[in-house]
Amino acid sequence: FIHTTPILTSTYLNTICGVSLYLKAENTQKTGSFKARGALNAVLQLTDEQKAKGIVTHSSGNHGQALAWAGATCAGCHTTVVVPDNTAACKVDAIVGYGAEVQFCDASKREQTMLDLVAKHGYEAIPPYNHSHVIAGQGTIAVELLAQVPNLDAIIVPVSGGGMISGIAIAAKSINPKIKIFAVEPQGKELGAAIRAKQRCLDAGPARALDTIADGCRTKAIGEVPWPAVCDLVEPNVLTVNDELITRAMRLLYERVKTVVEPSGALALAGALVMD
Repeated sequence: FIHTTPILTSTYLNTICGVSLYLKAENTQKTGSFKARGALNAVLQLTDEQKAKGIVTHSSGNHGQALAWAGATCAGCHTTVVVPDNTAACKVDAIVGYGAEVQFCDASKREQTMLDLVAKHGYEAIPPYNHSHVIAGQGTIAVELLAQVPNLDAIIVPVSGGGMISGIAIAAKSINPKIKIFAVEPQGKELGAAIRAKQRCLDAGPARALDTIADGCRTKAIGEVPWPAVCDLVEPNVLTVNDELITRAMRLLYERVKTVVEPSGALALAGALVMD
């Protein structure tokens, strides 16, 4: 169902970062992102009864596309995706193109809107990161990566809700307990402080979205399900990057690696640029 994505390298990037970089090209995955892995794994675990009732998620775009593909296109079940009002039109079009129904809402109410649909219609919820089967699916990135490049010292992973980094950390550490997992975050997330304090949410107020060009990484706090793995397995010295650095990373990937990525996809390289 999914692709084994290639490893890209660049002598120039190695030189300016001072390390050997191996870029896992998840932008070439089905639906254009790693999200297809977790979505498909979650759909494959559904019973026939759950599929018959339909599935629902909330997403800023990539997980929505992935679940639309896995649920509606591959499994043939009714799929609804709740998206924020400001979701990019190209991502909405892709969700619809894969056969899912789209429901818009205020960005701060997307999870509650999903839960309301579960209560009303009996749908099975498959959220973008707060789901063990989604996390397990994302972990296949690390399994592939360490088969392709066995002797890695560390993996640098963009972080939003924590589904990808928790899956990668669990899988990678089970293969090589000595490997280090570094998170890259947009400014304002403060994940390093949360890990050191062993406290998932440092803010007492309601959840808010981060102000960043990386629209796939605007979630402020790590989800409850991925949090234990993030807290235990991810390095506390989190790499924090601003929009200027993310834009620079996107440009470097285009000019030097000849690959086009969205801002969230450039976070890992942006992190490598600031890594000591």
